[in-house]
Amino acid sequence: MTIKPLPNRTQDLEELDERVRKEALANPCAVGPAEDEVDSSPERRATVCDLFTQVGEDPTRVGLWRTPHRVAKAWEYLTSGYSTDIEKVLNGAIFEEKYDEMVLVKDIDFYSMCEHHLLPFFGKCHVAYIPNGKIVGLSKLPRIVDVFARRLQVQERLTRQVADCLTEELDPLGVAVVTEAQHLCMMMRGVETQNSITISSAMTGVFKQSPTRGEFLTLIGRA
Repeated sequence: MTIKPLPNRTQDLEELDERVRKEALANPCAVGPAEDEVDSSPERRATVCDLFTQVGEDPTRVGLWRTPHRVAKAWEYLTSGYSTDIEKVLNGAIFEEKYDEMVLVKDIDFYSMCEHHLLPFFGKCHVAYIPNGKIVGLSKLPRIVDVFARRLQVQERLTRQVADCLTEELDPLGVAVVTEAQHLCMMMRGVETQNSITISSAMTGVFKQSPTRGEFLTLIGRA
């Protein structure tokens, strides 16, 4: 059954036509976008409704009305890295330049989803490389981090994927990536440790050597 899109995303239930309201409340998985929104996946909406039922909730409850649509859209965004083309992200922003000193962008915010419990982990990513005749537009470094963060991940793999991507695209003298993150799977459940930070690193080329590695760690405050 298809329910007519709502005229706006904040309309009160009581303002709806009685027939439409009854259909919507009886079939929450069918309720999609407002007129100014893009539709969500009906299959994902149905999955959310099933989850509500399994945990003891009533998916027809007014407070959950249109929640399946919102969750479906949120997951589409949170996992958009699977369908993102790195070449389109870079968009030709690789330039020839005779520069052989460190390029560092630090404190890049990232948010990802732990593949073990489907709970968020988030923090900072520090990315550095030493060019070998090619540089990349600075704004592309946070975008590369986003691509790999918006997948089901483990922090160690995320760190390595960013380093491997820069190595492949730039063929630099070396790449260094450090991520620092808090994991809700450790904070909300299990050991419930609230103040721990997990740090992972990936170093290639000259960053495996003490002087360059030390300079990088000093610049990000981790020496």
